[in-house]
Amino acid sequence: MQLGAFSVSLAVKDLDASRAFYGAFGFEEVGGEAAQGWLILRNGEHTIGLFRGMFEHNILTFNPGWDAQARPLDEFTDVRELQRQVKAKGIVLHTEADDSTEGPASFTAVDPDGNPVLVDQHV
Repeated sequence: MQLGAFSVSLAVKDLDASRAFYGAFGFEEVGGEAAQGWLILRNGEHTIGLFRGMFEHNILTFNPGWDAQARPLDEFTDVRELQRQVKAKGIVLHTEADDSTEGPASFTAVDPDGNPVLVDQHV
């Protein structure tokens, strides 16, 4: 099962303080809109998203169709196929992608400890 790029989406209280904190670890801003309350930071192959007021918990995020630098891949497993595989293994989904569509879509699950997992395809 190929899930694509991985990142951690952090629910933060103070966007500027979080940007400075992760900046001290070598993360640099590569995307987002601070005025809208979100930023994407990267350090090499590692990506974190900072999100103020958008969700309650930190989220493990996978992006089918992207490499670690958010570049589209020529070949990848579509999010709807990943959803079918996960459901076939007995995982109950919190939200589901519409199987009748193509292109961007997502689904979410929650692990046994309450951690949200988002599989979010942008291509």
